[in-house]
Amino acid sequence: MASTRRGVIVSLLFIVFGGPGFVLVYIPYWLTRFRVPVGEPLWQIVLAAALIAAGTAPLFESMKRFVIVGRGTLVPAVPTERLVVSGFYRRMRNPMYTGLLVVLVGEAILFESRDLVLYIAAIWLVTHLFVCFYEEPTLTRRYGVEYLRFKKHVPRWIPRLRPWRGETI
Repeated sequence: MASTRRGVIVSLLFIVFGGPGFVLVYIPYWLTRFRVPVGEPLWQIVLAAALIAAGTAPLFESMKRFVIVGRGTLVPAVPTERLVVSGFYRRMRNPMYTGLLVVLVGEAILFESRDLVLYIAAIWLVTHLFVCFYEEPTLTRRYGVEYLRFKKHVPRWIPRLRPWRGETI
């Protein structure tokens, strides 16, 4: 129980003061000052809010899974003991990163910001390179055949229509 509590605290601190906080809050604020344009149509505000809400779901769901199922944290320096292949991870390998990008798209729509659109492209490119050249090789070394099987059946970015249940395809 104490390790679970510690995992939650470390993960929350990482979200607020680490990568996700900077990517989703601090840098977008610097670019937009969070100013919603005057006269923005209600449909645009609703769409943006829906994307922001939908994008945050994988972040918090993943945090819960990393702490409880994986027995670790979101922080790369304090990784999970077990490979997490449940929840959103049954549909895609990177739901947390995808969720961050969806939130950013919602912010770009809400604030009508071209700067955020360019920022999204840069974040996606950096994230994609990080996943391909660091994260996937690291997970392969750490979890071996288990990760390779997961990787074979679950796509990196585009969700599966049917969740993977560990079956072979």
